Formats: sequence, structure tokens, C-alpha cells
Amino acid sequence: MLSFDFDYYRPKTLQEAVGLFQNADRNGKKPMYISGATELLTLGRINLAFTEAAIDLKDIVEGNVMQFEQGYLVLGANLTLTKIEEANLFPLLTNTSSNIADHTARGKITLGGNICGQIFYREAVLPFLLADSQVVIVGPEGVTVKPINEIFNKQLKLKKGEFLIQVATDDRYIHAPFISIKRRQQWETGYPLITVAALKIDGEVRTALSGLCPFPFRSKKMEAALNNHELSVKARIQSALAEVPSPILNDVEGSSEYRLFVLQNLLEDVLGAFD
Repeated sequence: MLSFDFDYYRPKTLQEAVGLFQNADRNGKKPMYISGATELLTLGRINLAFTEAAIDLKDIVEGNVMQFEQGYLVLGANLTLTKIEEANLFPLLTNTSSNIADHTARGKITLGGNICGQIFYREAVLPFLLADSQVVIVGPEGVTVKPINEIFNKQLKLKKGEFLIQVATDDRYIHAPFISIKRRQQWETGYPLITVAALKIDGEVRTALSGLCPFPFRSKKMEAALNNHELSVKARIQSALAEVPSPILNDVEGSSEYRLFVLQNLLEDVLGAFD
């Protein structure tokens, strides 16, 4: 049970959703956009999330699309991870997101909820960072399309009143060779220690990571090191490890030293899969 009450709205259009947010904000109600609502329920129970006006986006048509359009795969932010997994239109995304939580939870967690959430794993964003995907954002200024690698820095940088409605990915990345590996310290559906997603495009390996730092990321400096074929594989990996952003997580799932050890082995697996 949540310890607070809130007004609940279920708009049918993009404009209605933005209008409801603005109106609630003017009335000091600390509005929040939701679709799966899993994070509100989970974090709200431990007082880490709060709202007085929940605006549920799940009935908005644009957020439920799953189609190829002009050479791009367009996925709505309201799609559950289970629907994405079953359709399997983006195999790297399927492989990465199908290991998030358990099947029951994935039937409620939405693509947008995972990308924009507060929980720092957010593995579903990794394939999109690798594929230079475009994000479709809706807010008071209308609808805008932006490269995800320009607007995602530790988290999706949304302005007040904005929400993610779609992610579009160029078809050529959809069919690129890939690998996705998740390492856990505990049980099969427990929180991950580290997740690495990688693909090879234009002869170079791209990698994105979750669970190493308190945010998911793609590092071009790490990629440059991994693709430096003048060095041995061992030296390439050591150079990449030197470019890991900070801080490195140190928690009950694993120490920072152990995480770096696991990452070293994961990078060996990645390069072995593509070299």
C-alpha cells in the first residue's frame, strides 16, 4: 500500500497529457507521468517516489506502436518488455531486456518506464545507445526528435512536463552482429552485477554497460581502446578499463574491485565474439 493519495488521469492524446501535467503543476500537485506504474508502486512504498497527480499514458496511441517506418523500427514507450520480447523485432533489445526481472514483472514494466526510471540498472537503454537511436519527446513545446546520445547522460534529460513517447532505430543497426551478457551474483532473477551489450557496425565494436556505475552508459573512449588493433587483446581491455567513468558501484551485489574483475572477463568475451 502507498502512504499517500493521488489523483489519477488517463489521457487519450499527447496534448491532453501535457495539459493535465501543466494544470496539476500549477495547482502544486507534483504531477508524474506513468504507464506501467511499477516504479511508482515499488519506490512509493519505501518513500522514494511521490506524486499527487498520476498521469497514465498507456491509452495514447503513439506510445503503443511497434512498426517499421521509412527504414526505422519505431517502438512506443508504453510497450511492455514482454511485448517487445515476443515480437523480437530488435534481437539485441530482446536479448538484453528479456533478462530484466522475471516474466511477470516484464509484463508490467514498459520500455519508457525502464529507460526513464530511477533504478540505476535501466538495461533497456543500452541497445539504443549503441544504435544511435532517435527519441521522440513530447512536452509543452510540442513534439521533438533528438538523438539519444545527445539527450541521455546518466539519465534521459527531460525538461519539466516532457515525456518519452517513442524510440526510433535505423534498420541497419537492427541486423548488426551483437552480444548481450548479464552476470549476477545471486539468483537467476536477482539484480544484475553487470550487464554488457555490444554490437559490431562498420568494422568496429560498440559497448554499453549497466550495473558497473550508478547509471547505464556508453563510453566512446572505452570503445576507442577496444578497437585499437595495434595492441594485444589484453592491452586493449586494460586501456578500456582505464576509461571507465566513476564512481564504480560498491554494494551488497559486489565490491567495486570485483565489478572491475567481472568487467574484464566480460570484455574478453565480447572481443572473442567479434574478433
